[in-house]
Amino acid sequence: MPLTHHVSDLVLSARSQIEQTSVQKAFRMQEQGEARLIDIRDVGELKQNGTVTGSYHAPRSMLEFWVDPHSPYHKIVFSTDRKLILFCASGMLSALATKTLMDMGMKNVMDMEGGFTEWRMQQLPIDRPT
Repeated sequence: MPLTHHVSDLVLSARSQIEQTSVQKAFRMQEQGEARLIDIRDVGELKQNGTVTGSYHAPRSMLEFWVDPHSPYHKIVFSTDRKLILFCASGMLSALATKTLMDMGMKNVMDMEGGFTEWRMQQLPIDRPT
């Protein structure tokens, strides 16, 4: 059966409904304590490529469960008024995840354009893999 919507359509739709920020602005917001960066890539990507210094790892597969205070898997890091800036490798998966969290009722969530790839290209601080 042919697909009626492709992933690129879903990403474009999500991006039209979410707040996004550049890596430079995300860096400044984190440095000033205004935001927490959330790395949603899988653990294999972190082990291979490292992550943004000071970010919190929340695998995409668990994100909704960790965010929901009624879930037995809830993580306190998500119970904050500070902006939560999601990122993945390129910004596509994090756009979809940001939209999902907004659909759950979160208002303090945004997506980092270009993801970890852009962060590295801008030569911003990273924790290298061990």
